[in-house]
Amino acid sequence: MKAKFGRQKRFQRVCQLCVVATAMGFSCLYASPTQTLDAGYIKSTLEARYGGRAGMRVDAWFKVLDEAQGLSEQEKITKVNNFFNLFRFVDDIKLWGVSNYWASPMEFIGVNGGDCEDFSIAKYFTLLQLGIPDDKLRITMVKATSVNQYHMVLAYYETPGSIPLVLDNLDRQIKPATQRQDLIPVYSFNGRQLWLNKEKGRGVLAGSSERLEKWNDLKNRLGVKRLNMPILRLE
Repeated sequence: MKAKFGRQKRFQRVCQLCVVATAMGFSCLYASPTQTLDAGYIKSTLEARYGGRAGMRVDAWFKVLDEAQGLSEQEKITKVNNFFNLFRFVDDIKLWGVSNYWASPMEFIGVNGGDCEDFSIAKYFTLLQLGIPDDKLRITMVKATSVNQYHMVLAYYETPGSIPLVLDNLDRQIKPATQRQDLIPVYSFNGRQLWLNKEKGRGVLAGSSERLEKWNDLKNRLGVKRLNMPILRLE
């Protein structure tokens, strides 16, 4: 991801938080994150939009959801991390024709790839669907020193005081943040809160995640009626 820090810190206040994901069968994700999903509708919609192989990925995603039922949280994050890390990494400019585009989980599954934000966002929403509480998850913007650019990962906190585990598409092994010296945290957020990070840890609460312009735009595109088409076909 080649977004500049100045652009990443631009915040805009918009509507009250309540993610309505009709594409995935949710009536209100944060009110009831484990609602039954309409697999047939999701599959047919993505096949019509992105082609037959998109439907196969929908089937694979639902298989992950089914197999993860009853697993521990640690097992769930491992299963979801491994699944999405099979997808292709493609820069936003090449795939979508714009810089720093945050694809919805259904767009990511549909096109079979995306940038680091898309990996993190898809993992986040999938883990919510598997019943992991929102306050244990944070989508985290970092500076990745190994590639000298800004990068996004998903952090999982087993308890409020725990060192977070990092789910990443660059280093595919889940590791504690203390073992990721290559990542310098900048800010993090979940469905409700936003934190600014000056050092490794939980950061300083900076208000609602509604202040993030890209997050609000993403929430408005979670339904199947707003699936965008990439400029590059990956298959």
